[in-house]
Amino acid sequence: MIIIQIKENESLDKALKRFKKKFERTGVLKELRSRTFFEKKSVKRRHEVLKAAYVQGIRDVEAE
Repeated sequence: MIIIQIKENESLDKALKRFKKKFERTGVLKELRSRTFFEKKSVKRRHEVLKAAYVQGIRDVEAE
């Protein structure tokens, strides 16, 4: 359960924005979407490898 302490004189918009950020970091929606359909292990592994290659390519460009 996500708990957000609202600070004194803090607007509701700012508190809601903090809640949304914290909620997004937990990865609940990402997990929910991944569970909506079955993905074979081989396909899941392929996605992981492609993502890792993409991230590595970005890091290589930043290092230059």
